[in-house]
Amino acid sequence: MTAHETAPAPAFAQLMRAEDATEAVRRDLGECWAAVINAGGAVVPMGCPLPPVAPPQVEPAVEAVVQGLAPQRSRLLLASVGDALAGWVLLRREPHALEAHCGTVNHLQTHVRFRGTGVGAALMRRLPVIAREEMGLERLRLSVRAGLGLEDFYRQVGWTEVGRWPGALRVAPGDDRDEILMSLAL
Repeated sequence: MTAHETAPAPAFAQLMRAEDATEAVRRDLGECWAAVINAGGAVVPMGCPLPPVAPPQVEPAVEAVVQGLAPQRSRLLLASVGDALAGWVLLRREPHALEAHCGTVNHLQTHVRFRGTGVGAALMRRLPVIAREEMGLERLRLSVRAGLGLEDFYRQVGWTEVGRWPGALRVAPGDDRDEILMSLAL
């Protein structure tokens, strides 16, 4: 797909338990994650080298996400176009009782083949419905790296910037970026 084509509406699937993630799904998640990292995405997992990376280098991070799945605590939302994984996002309930009404959104990724086609926005429109109606959450939060325009994307799908941690992210020596904190009331 080219950057300005519109993908057919993606089909959504949820993974709620580790056993829901087949080997093929895990492979697709790793391939997507590596492709996103190599294209300059801001989702480099802890312990993963800086780009370029190969899918086996993100397998431990994929496995950690999959092993943390539980219906009321953590879910993966997958978007597929045809037989291809077009994107995915992780939704987690905060574990502490004081924050259990809130969820955290991590790792929104659109496979590079589907960038600019609306897949990421479709995931972010579907996610609040799951959070509210299926998990009983009242608010979502996420953080993004400044300097990539990501905050503009999230604003377009309803999120509000609520704060910044100046210089919190060191991308390279001399390249410190703000971490932008965003919220969505459900």
